[in-house]
Amino acid sequence: MISTLYEPFRHWSENGSVYILSDTHFKDSDCKLMDPDWIEPDEQVDILNSVIMKNDTFVCLGDVGSPEYIKKLRVRKKILLLGNHDRRGDYKDLFNEIYSGPLFIADKILLSHEPVYGLPWCLNIHGHDHSNIEMYKEGCKHLNLAANVCGYTPVNLGKLIKDGILSDIDSIHRITIEHAVEKKEKKWISKETQQ
Repeated sequence: MISTLYEPFRHWSENGSVYILSDTHFKDSDCKLMDPDWIEPDEQVDILNSVIMKNDTFVCLGDVGSPEYIKKLRVRKKILLLGNHDRRGDYKDLFNEIYSGPLFIADKILLSHEPVYGLPWCLNIHGHDHSNIEMYKEGCKHLNLAANVCGYTPVNLGKLIKDGILSDIDSIHRITIEHAVEKKEKKWISKETQQ
């Protein structure tokens, strides 16, 4: 159980691990344009099924591709954050939960399809960017899990947390407190210089 997840999402880790991947683009015709080394859908399914066990949860951060390949995944619990290529109706019977925007699942963890900027108090786990260019300088710490960027291998969320991926991120509460203290000190200094 990943106890740091917000209560509505803890059930994802009740019986197993939580694995995240984005942009599988199963059978999409433009995959080879994004990456000439894009692997075949059945290879991706084999990788997913070799890593994710039946009682785990698979979270796809969008751009699924052909629904027929979701049926081949042996995992029972499947979660989808819709990507820019997805339509809810195409996947409604294949995923246990479907979300249509960025999703805070814990104090410092934001899941999204596209990268989100300007939130220095969270880790943004996303996809969408198939080039993995380091363009995320402002705000959030980013983890790009577009399938071709991470070797088509889903990442274990619990292991990421345990390995300390959040350790260098200050919480919004800490940032707010530090800002208030800083503001108070400036006010006090200003008062002292006026006397």
